[in-house]
Amino acid sequence: MPTSNYEESAIKVLKGLEAVRERPGMYIGDTSFYGLHHLVFELVDNSVDEALAGFCKNIKVIIHKDNSVTVMDDGRGIPTGIHPEEKISTLELVLTRLHAGGKFTKKAYKYSGGLHGVGLSVVNALSEWLTVEVYREGKIFRQDYRRGKPITPVKVVGKTNKTGTKITFKPDPEIFEKVEFSWDYLAARLRELAFLNPGLTLKLKDEREEPPREAVFFYKDGIKEFVQKLASNKGSLFPEPIYLKDEKKVKDKNDEICVEVAFSYTNSYQETIYSFVNNINTREGGSHVTGFKLALTKALQKFIKDNNIKVKGVTLTGDDLREGLVAVVSVKLLHPQFEGQTKTRLGNSYVKDEVYSIVYNYLVEYFQKLIYKFAWNLSVGYDS
Repeated sequence: MPTSNYEESAIKVLKGLEAVRERPGMYIGDTSFYGLHHLVFELVDNSVDEALAGFCKNIKVIIHKDNSVTVMDDGRGIPTGIHPEEKISTLELVLTRLHAGGKFTKKAYKYSGGLHGVGLSVVNALSEWLTVEVYREGKIFRQDYRRGKPITPVKVVGKTNKTGTKITFKPDPEIFEKVEFSWDYLAARLRELAFLNPGLTLKLKDEREEPPREAVFFYKDGIKEFVQKLASNKGSLFPEPIYLKDEKKVKDKNDEICVEVAFSYTNSYQETIYSFVNNINTREGGSHVTGFKLALTKALQKFIKDNNIKVKGVTLTGDDLREGLVAVVSVKLLHPQFEGQTKTRLGNSYVKDEVYSIVYNYLVEYFQKLIYKFAWNLSVGYDS
């Protein structure tokens, strides 16, 4: 027989960041390997958003000997003044309140990344301790926290001529099963972000090794280099990838979309497509991948038909035409919607048509130019 009574006193109200510490899996997925590293990625995503907004060129991640981590950037620095509505320092606000940040309107950021978007407050809540330094307005601001609660006020600790934010934190062993960061896992994500954000420099340093292990990720040509790297291991058939980028408004959806695609073909029989939305790896694909594949197939079929190219006894399907394909599809949206168990499949249905339109129109024109170029080269050859 049940012995407990379900009464008013049984209703528990979790205040502030208590809910995060009580149910961390709701905010970071789990409290093992994935969730641990997600804390770092949350901070890195904030810095990348500064880069997307045009205010950050360098991001550095340092793993310290005790498995605390520093993430620092040269962006604008988190605002530190008194928030007009909450009447506390804006810096303290974003570190102690859920859903406080610059991503909920488009005033500070147009496109923003981060799969969960839980922000600084969740990282703070799940840390044994955290120290934040902000370089802004010629001053160095600092505040210290322990398990999500401030133990010092926001104070000026020095002068500076640089801008940016530096956060050092130690994941709480009371929350996480094991506090030990993986170099390979962090390096893979930083490399990916460097490919997706050309011109951005991301550095990783591991002080647990002697001498410290260091790596720098910088790719001037972005996803074109990404495709070249992927294709080089499979015998690339193109001297360089086909690349396109376009941006447009989706008026009836109150959205904007930026589509960036690079692809090549290899000797492989497999089709390889890496896809991203707002820098998030959409491993399960989604509407953006569907739109790209359809556009590539239809453009190639039109090219074959228009130029009377005969493939004896064979009707080429989309699978046939994408055999050996290596592609990177990167889309940025104001309002992405993710689906699937791991939230890594894009669900915005209208994105399919937008990606299709942009890619198809580009490829039809691209293939037509190839024919003109080929004809011109032939005519020059005959004339000589």
